[in-house]
Amino acid sequence: MKLNNINIGIIGLGHIGSRLYKEILSKKRDIKLKTGKDINIIALSAKNFNKKRNINFNKNIFYKNPLDVAKNSKIDVIFELIGYANGISKRVVETALKNKKHVITANKALIAKNGDYLSLLAEKNNVNLEFEASVGGGMPILRTLKDGLSTNKIHKVVGILNGTCNYILSEMEISKNSFKNVLKRAQSLGYAEPRNPKFDLNGYDTLAKVRILSALAFNKKISKNNCLMNGIEDIELDDIKMADKLEYRIKLLGITEIVKDRLFERVHPCLIKKENYIANINGVMNAVILDGVPVGQSVVQGEGAGPGPTSSALMSDLISILRGNIKYPFGMPFNKRKKISSFDKNQYINSLYLRFVVKDKPGVLSSITKIFAKNKISIRNLIQNPDRKNNIASIIIITHQNLEKNYNNLFKNLSKNKFIIKKPIFIRIENV
Repeated sequence: MKLNNINIGIIGLGHIGSRLYKEILSKKRDIKLKTGKDINIIALSAKNFNKKRNINFNKNIFYKNPLDVAKNSKIDVIFELIGYANGISKRVVETALKNKKHVITANKALIAKNGDYLSLLAEKNNVNLEFEASVGGGMPILRTLKDGLSTNKIHKVVGILNGTCNYILSEMEISKNSFKNVLKRAQSLGYAEPRNPKFDLNGYDTLAKVRILSALAFNKKISKNNCLMNGIEDIELDDIKMADKLEYRIKLLGITEIVKDRLFERVHPCLIKKENYIANINGVMNAVILDGVPVGQSVVQGEGAGPGPTSSALMSDLISILRGNIKYPFGMPFNKRKKISSFDKNQYINSLYLRFVVKDKPGVLSSITKIFAKNKISIRNLIQNPDRKNNIASIIIITHQNLEKNYNNLFKNLSKNKFIIKKPIFIRIENV
C-alpha cells in the first residue's frame, strides 16, 4: 500500500464495531509510528442509526446502505462486522473486493461458508481478505498457521474454540450449579447471547472455526463435509460430578486431522484426563494445540471472545495491511489448494462414557448389558447409583474402544428398552 493517507469504512456498529471505532481513534499515533500511515475513518454504516451506542461520530459519515460504503472510491479498507453467513455480509465483502478494497472481518460463518469464493476474488483484485478475528478472538492462531508455522506439515489441530461453552462447563464444575442456571449467568455477564445462544451451545460456532482451521492447517479448500457434531445442551451436573470422580474434565473440543489421507473434522464434548493441558483451560479462555513436523506440538492460548480480544485481532489485520503485505487469504494460491475427501465418521474408534436413568427393579441391568453385548461393545467400567426414594437408579458405563457405527446401533437398541426413563447421556473420551 503506497498511499500515506488511508481511509477506512466500518460496517456494523454493535459491541465489536463500536469498540473498534474507539480503538482506531485512540491509536492513530501508534499506528503512524509503526506503519508510516495516517488513517481516517470516513464512513460508518449500521442497521439502525438511532440505536444508542457508547461512541460519538459525525452523522455526515453515516451511510444507511452499507453497499454504498463498499463502493466508495475514497475508501481503502473495509471492516465487515455484520455477522451473517450470506445476505448483506456476503454482498458487502464481495462488492468491496471487486472494487479493489482490502477487507477485514471477524465473521467466521461467512468465511466458513464463502471463504474460498471470497479469497479468489481477493487474489484476482490483488487485495487482502483478512479474518484473524474469526477464530479465537485475540489469540493469533490463524497468523501462526499462515506465517509462523507456514513450512511445517500440520497433521492435527485440537482446540477449545468457544468461550461460552468453556465458561459454562467450567462454572458448573466450580459452582456445582445446573446447566440452566449457569447459562443464565453467562448471559447476564455477556458471555452468551441473551436471546438465542443455540449456535454456541450446539457446536455450530465451533464447527465454523474448525473448517477455517482445516483449510489453513492442511492447505485445502474449505470442506463442506457432513461432520460429527454434538453440543453441550444435554450435559448435566451429574455428568460434571462423575467426571470429577473419574479424574476427568468435560470440554467441548473442535478437532480436525488427516486420517488415512482423508479429512476428519468433528466437534463434540470430550472427557479429558485432568492432568492434560487443555483440560485446565477454564472460563472464557480458548486454546489450540497444533501437531506438526518438524515443530512438534505447539500451543496457542488466549481470550476467545468479546469486544477487547476481537478488536485486538482486527487491529492486527489492519496493521498487516498498512505495512503493505498483500497475502493469500489462506496462505497459498487458490488454485493450489485442493479438495480433500472426508474420513468416514462411522469408522472413528473411541471409548464412550454413558449415563442412564432407569427404573430401579430386578433385571434392568442385565437387560442393558445384553444390548451392549449384542452390539459387540464391551464394558470397561460400570457404576450404579441407586435412588431408593424415587425408585430409580443411575447407571454409568465406560466402554472399551469401538467403532462409531456400533455406538449408533447401540443407541437405536437402547431407545427401545422399557426400563430406561430418559435419553441416555453420552460423552466421547478423548486422548489429546
